[in-house]
Amino acid sequence: MMSSRAHRPFFGDLRFLIGLVLVAVSIAGVWMLVSSSRQTTPVLQATRTVLPGESVSAADFQVVDVGLGGVDAYLAPQELKSGAVATRTVPKGELVPSASIGDREASRTTSIVVSSTAIPAGVEAGSAVELWQAPLKDDGRTRDAPRVLVGDAVIGRVAEAEGMLSENRTDVEVVIDRADVAEVLAAITGGSVISIIPAGAGS
Repeated sequence: MMSSRAHRPFFGDLRFLIGLVLVAVSIAGVWMLVSSSRQTTPVLQATRTVLPGESVSAADFQVVDVGLGGVDAYLAPQELKSGAVATRTVPKGELVPSASIGDREASRTTSIVVSSTAIPAGVEAGSAVELWQAPLKDDGRTRDAPRVLVGDAVIGRVAEAEGMLSENRTDVEVVIDRADVAEVLAAITGGSVISIIPAGAGS
């Protein structure tokens, strides 16, 4: 005798179908995540500390493959143009931000050598510093209170001055904005004592 009650089809169960869809979506999501994590993009990494205003070439960088978000913010090998210069300090080992490399025509920095009686410990090439000056007063004998000469400078090179009369003097090449050159030269020729202070320490 045949049963009069119809059996419900197995695949007709709506909850089962929804479960299958959720499982499929989960598997697809995991697969896409794993696939994207394996994808890498070549970008440039500094092999030395690069200073603002310096000319750069492929010899200053190495190509590394990275798999990270926002990779477009970093400079790819093919994006490095001939005659490029650094627009900010790029420390050794750092991935090169695209915004840190530009054209020489657009560079607003230059280097100038100043003499300082003392260099704070830890200040080296690439360090961000402030230049302070203590200018002579009108009497030519006493000095005015120290004040900031350049608030945003970068150390290019530190070299001990040579000669018997230079024992307590250190020549320092600093990278400054071109707009500050005239004021720095005026301070030097005017006999100001120039001090180098780590950025923020004199605030």
